Amino acid sequence: MSVHKIAPPDRAMSRLRPPYASVLDLIGQTPVVELTKFNIGKCRLFIKLESQNPGGSIKDRIALSMIADAEKQGRLKRGGTIVEATAGNTGLGLAQVGIPKGYRIILVVPDKMSREKIQHLRALGAEVRMTRSDVGKGHAEYYQDMAEKIAAELPGAFYANQFANPANPDAHETTTGPEIYSQLDGDVDAVVVGVGSGGTLTGLGRYFAKISPKTEMILADPVGSVLAPLIKTGKMQEAGSWTVEGIGEDFVPPNADLSLVKKAYSITDKQSMLAVRDLLSKEGILAGSSSGTLLSTALRYCREQTVPKRVVTFVCDSGNKYLSKVFDDFWLIEQGLAEHEQHGDLRDLVMRTHRTGDIVSVGPDESLLNAYGRMRRSDVSQLPVLDDGKLVGIVDESDILAHVEGPYDSRWDRFKAPVRTAMSANLHTLQASQTLDALLPVFDRNEVAIVFDGDEFIGLITRIDLINHLRRRAK
Repeated sequence: MSVHKIAPPDRAMSRLRPPYASVLDLIGQTPVVELTKFNIGKCRLFIKLESQNPGGSIKDRIALSMIADAEKQGRLKRGGTIVEATAGNTGLGLAQVGIPKGYRIILVVPDKMSREKIQHLRALGAEVRMTRSDVGKGHAEYYQDMAEKIAAELPGAFYANQFANPANPDAHETTTGPEIYSQLDGDVDAVVVGVGSGGTLTGLGRYFAKISPKTEMILADPVGSVLAPLIKTGKMQEAGSWTVEGIGEDFVPPNADLSLVKKAYSITDKQSMLAVRDLLSKEGILAGSSSGTLLSTALRYCREQTVPKRVVTFVCDSGNKYLSKVFDDFWLIEQGLAEHEQHGDLRDLVMRTHRTGDIVSVGPDESLLNAYGRMRRSDVSQLPVLDDGKLVGIVDESDILAHVEGPYDSRWDRFKAPVRTAMSANLHTLQASQTLDALLPVFDRNEVAIVFDGDEFIGLITRIDLINHLRRRAK
């Protein structure tokens, strides 16, 4: 049995400092960890934990820089409004820095962003405007165009515009770059970065070009983004779609100096998700989806080298913002990003099964309030009712509503009524061996499909399960 050794007192105490005046003083000076549990060939691979910034991401640096620069130039005045288009993290940084200063924050966010990011933004006090993630630049609902329009129509508003604001790369040239150089004792052979707005690439590229010309800038790009193909072929291709958040683009941001890139890699969503999950299971580091793209690229780069090199990449943000996505096995299966045994029948559509204990259920003698709470927490509209492991009914939102509506004075008693008083016990079931065609009559009756394997209850199939299945098969 291995025993974790406590660091010597002088080393442990070196991380302890007197109290800071503000949480904003914690931005930057993030730690670097060497990764030792991966196959990295002849190289040494280091990762800088930008997740340790107070807002949980590398974007805290540029938020502080852009707001300070706007104040200095007089573009942002006391009580003013900051507007930005963001994948979430820049917005979190702007809110983290701007709200304590008394600024109103309006953020336009694409609808593919994780629920945790949106909740974090709203909890900070930012105003979030959701828009489409399936449209490109020039469309009225494209997040950048929408933010620019809001700022133009709002008197005294400052459009942060991370994609073209020079204070963005300046933050990395003056803080991130010098920190890495110091932490790695001035010996850095390659830096692996992604491009969202381009600030990290350009700022670090400029810094290392001056201080360490041997240092190569390596681009990690999601498959579907136009950046890596442009670097490799010199031609702009049509953008595809990708699941990873925060990096990859359908255009070249003004802040992205692609001439600084030595080599570019295109990484699939599946590779990114597996890499970031490996980072947690092997090294104990909880990181977001874009960090998986960077790590996957760094590993490929390291394994290609024939001589030892010192390579550094980033944990761009914390994985706690992606618990409902990257670290949810069922979400990965629904996205087609994880293996799922195929049978060619209805079993292919049952994501959560009773056999494995993954299905959310309720007992017939539990209260309707319990059933309602379980639906809310699990984001489902119906629950199987199980009695000693046997299916005895289905209760859905309409069943609960029909039972609890009525006079106000006795409503609480109706919520406390047992589930058996409201559930549907007349069940139409399907066998797991049946084909998808069997689902349509069920859905036409506005029912959920109840799937059995012989006499054993397997699980439920909803319309959204069928849509997810058809989408996966269409790829």
